[in-house]
Amino acid sequence: LFFQITAKAAVIFVTLQYNVTISTTEEQSTETISLYHYGIKDLATVFFYMLVAIIIHAIIQEYVLDKINRRMHFSKTKHSKFNESGQLSAFYLFSCVWGTSILISENYVSDPMSLWKDYPHMMIPFQMKFFYISQLAYWFHAFPELYFQKTKKEDIPRQLVYIGLYLFHIAGAYLLNLTRLGLVLLVLHYFVEFLFHISRLFYFSDEKYQKGFSMWAALFVFGRLLTLILSVLTVGFGLASAENQGLNLNTGNFNMLAIRIIVLSSICGTQAFMMWKFINFQLRRWREHSSQPQSLKKKFVTTKGRPSKKERENGVNGTVTSNGADSPRSRKEKSS
Repeated sequence: LFFQITAKAAVIFVTLQYNVTISTTEEQSTETISLYHYGIKDLATVFFYMLVAIIIHAIIQEYVLDKINRRMHFSKTKHSKFNESGQLSAFYLFSCVWGTSILISENYVSDPMSLWKDYPHMMIPFQMKFFYISQLAYWFHAFPELYFQKTKKEDIPRQLVYIGLYLFHIAGAYLLNLTRLGLVLLVLHYFVEFLFHISRLFYFSDEKYQKGFSMWAALFVFGRLLTLILSVLTVGFGLASAENQGLNLNTGNFNMLAIRIIVLSSICGTQAFMMWKFINFQLRRWREHSSQPQSLKKKFVTTKGRPSKKERENGVNGTVTSNGADSPRSRKEKSS
């Protein structure tokens, strides 16, 4: 940006591309607003902000998480999980606040019909486009972080599925011009995930802390149901009843039956997959908690039935005498 030769190329990476200035007339006054659409140059912007995300990730790790790890003296397993929850909780909190501010400023909360009204939503405001660019950049940065964080080989497949699902749905909402629905679902999902990771951070500092997980479990199920309701309402009913049906790449219209079925199938399939993982997680926790009292009881019975060192010295085959001096042999030696 500081040199004239490279400034034009640098602008493609740093600033958002494909802006269109539109004049609006309200009460005899003309105002101009800038709206954006997507294009191939967005890949350069995503790449630049992916590098920014890597730098921010390193700063949080170095100046926050590593200092806490040195104080808490976590094991290797807890150390990696603590770092993961620390990074994700910061990202989820930031994204929730940012996404909620966009929902309020664009009046999407007060008017739920705006999720499908006037589709296709090809022209979007600056904040909306920057939000999606940032989301794509963050989840793309997760790939090199697998190497930087020295992730275990057995954990890499799980992480790849995790990252791939985020990129698939975020990019799908961005490319199919379903940015309003995608924003609502992302804020809802991120809030539930933030609650889980912040609860796990508290759990690592105090293993007696379980209240956060109970609240997360209830909100997780509610979040999945609300996601399905909003998706079916927007895609299955709102877009299905719209007048502009058919595929038109020039206007960004993807409102056709086949695409609607694919969108709903992917959302429903992902929610079912998440519920299956959630149920397995809860069953595993229930087994661990139910096995703990039995192991403690068995340990208590074993300790109670085992004679002490003094009792073993004074007893014969587990039969304890009151005192070593009162044994028959001792009395005989004493009388002689």
